Amino acid sequence: MGIRFSLAAVVALVLAVFLGVKSAGLGHFFGTTVPYIAIFAFMIGFLYKVLKWASSPVPFRIPTTAGQEKSLPWIKRNKFDNPSNNKETVVRMLLEVLLFRSLFRNTKTELAKGPKIYYQWEKWLWLAGLAFHYSFLVILLRHLRFFTDSVPFFVHALDNADGFLQVGLPGIYISDMVFIIAVTYLLIRRVVIPQMRYISLPADYFPLFLLLGIGVTGILMRYFIRVDLLKVKQLALGIVTFHPVVPDGIGVIFFIHFFLVCTLFAYFPFSKLMHAGGVFLSPSRNLPNDSRIKRHINPWNYPVKVHTYAEYEDHFREKMVEAGLPVEKELPADATTGKN
Repeated sequence: MGIRFSLAAVVALVLAVFLGVKSAGLGHFFGTTVPYIAIFAFMIGFLYKVLKWASSPVPFRIPTTAGQEKSLPWIKRNKFDNPSNNKETVVRMLLEVLLFRSLFRNTKTELAKGPKIYYQWEKWLWLAGLAFHYSFLVILLRHLRFFTDSVPFFVHALDNADGFLQVGLPGIYISDMVFIIAVTYLLIRRVVIPQMRYISLPADYFPLFLLLGIGVTGILMRYFIRVDLLKVKQLALGIVTFHPVVPDGIGVIFFIHFFLVCTLFAYFPFSKLMHAGGVFLSPSRNLPNDSRIKRHINPWNYPVKVHTYAEYEDHFREKMVEAGLPVEKELPADATTGKN
């Protein structure tokens, strides 16, 4: 159900742009108004989520550990799986963000007859995730040539390195192929594996179909349905300089591609894709495991008015004596018999 709904949603977005541009003449709306709405939603949503997470109380050290912590000098410890200071934690975060180290350590558990438990390596998921993120990053950086009047030197270098596989004209970008293969693998894995399919929701399928739509339309524009890149750059520069203009004759395939990209940006802060910002604020990753080295006091503790036993007895001593309860201090004579 979730996969059909997500696929139908992406198809509906494509049809909406196609009919809007072809029949209703809404090219200016999809070319100028929609990107500003998407950028505004992305920035506001991203800031809201980050500030909300940053203001959440984390009074205790709760890092996820996977190795020997720092203890006696003669016991070998794991610095990066169980960091004890900020420097080691920074290295751990870099390994997590740049190389997905925790995903690399992931294993699959299966229960067989016997009963016996089997552990299998899950490196294909790690490789697909790494390939998807880095190919997507390369594609984003390559697209900077449309949004800058003077193209940065590193964009030219990246473009040449990515397109060194010259097969016909235009040259094939390796990042395009890797992107499509990686996203397709992640989608097929979620559909084929019964356990993954059981826990998958539309929020899991929709980003994958959206990314596939962006990749497919981008490949169609580069290799099959040609568009005027000068007009595309004129539109992009107009957006970033706040002088939007939509040249005639760009083509509906570009508006479909552009609208799917805008949808991804607007949807990003409110989806699971927001882990891109949340990983830096995860207390299970960004804190050193030094609970046995330092004493951590909850900074959100507020002063509480306590009622000691001595104060309790002073308040209820007469009633306690009348009830026959033992007390630490006897009542004065005048309070019991009225005599000394």
